[in-house]
Amino acid sequence: MRIGKRIALLVMVLFVFSIAAAGCGGGTETDGAAGDMINVGVNVELSGGTASYGTNARDGALLAIEQINKDGGVLGMQLRPIERDNKSIADEAMSISAALVGENIVAQIGPLTSGDVAGSTPVMMENKIPLIAPAATAANVTVDDKTGETRDYIFRVCFIDPFQGTLMAKFAAEDMNATKAVIYCDNSSDYGKGLAQYFEKTFTENGGTILAQEGFVKDDRDFRAALTKIKGLNPDFIYVPGYYQEVAPLIKQARELGITAPIGGCDGWDSPDMVSVAGNEALNNTFFTNHYSSQDRDPKVVEFVEAFKAKYNKEPDAFAALGYDSVQIMVQGLKDAGEADSVKLKEALEKITDFAGITGNMSIDEQHNPVKAGVILEFKDGQQVMKTRIQP
Repeated sequence: MRIGKRIALLVMVLFVFSIAAAGCGGGTETDGAAGDMINVGVNVELSGGTASYGTNARDGALLAIEQINKDGGVLGMQLRPIERDNKSIADEAMSISAALVGENIVAQIGPLTSGDVAGSTPVMMENKIPLIAPAATAANVTVDDKTGETRDYIFRVCFIDPFQGTLMAKFAAEDMNATKAVIYCDNSSDYGKGLAQYFEKTFTENGGTILAQEGFVKDDRDFRAALTKIKGLNPDFIYVPGYYQEVAPLIKQARELGITAPIGGCDGWDSPDMVSVAGNEALNNTFFTNHYSSQDRDPKVVEFVEAFKAKYNKEPDAFAALGYDSVQIMVQGLKDAGEADSVKLKEALEKITDFAGITGNMSIDEQHNPVKAGVILEFKDGQQVMKTRIQP
């Protein structure tokens, strides 16, 4: 019922936009193009709980657009980014997508989180406009978990949660020689619960034992009771899938309670706030799965890091790299399609193979996921250090 009301509202909004566009002569333009410009929506989290992700992805996307335009654009036209803040709210992401449709976009970059992408999905599917998600890792982002069918116009450049949870479980068992683990996950998000599920499955299949599973929810800040129980179990690895807002104080309190076991996590840890809240020392002996490392000496990565630092005066994290890759793979799709048409772009994206991205070489599979490697990063004295790269 709730979805039905949303769609009804969107139909009204889009009707108004279509009238406005017709009044401006927009109905005669090529899909996604306006004169010598190709409109690209950038629907990201610039405020709210995941602003760190959205801001960095936006910066990466705008850097890519700036470089492409400087090199002559694509298909003889310049890219025109239309940037909007969805405030880390799924309903806002949906409203923004409806508005961007009225701006005659050829594709949308973002949102970042799986929940916010889900908000945008009905609009993009209805209007047949590709959405390229930089960092939405839940399996059901690109596949309808009720029907098993791939969502035609939803793509991503990040690996998915089953792969990410499996990576950390293998790392814990094989690299850390862990045999007894505790899972302490974000029970308020499908992201945290999904990662916990895949970690447990792989860890136990490799002969390990899960001693206990504890949970926290969004905006929790006191974790001492559960951590005291965990300390008594004496695990040799603790897996904490969740977002940095809760994870940073959780790790700080764990170390204050004398827990010295290695702690592992996921790409939701990737934020400067991890260091500023938890502190350098507390983060030692912690590890997380991620999409790339700025320390990678691949020439493409080195060039990207230098350009990003020059433009923004900060180190590009994985979200910046994924935002950059989202634009670059869209441009490859436009070139392959031969015109700024959203349906032809979708068809071209489905056929991309061996795309050389900043976050690794990738090919788009039948479920619109990239087949690519992942990395394990370690915190050492407040710095992220690349530990290992793991192929799928």
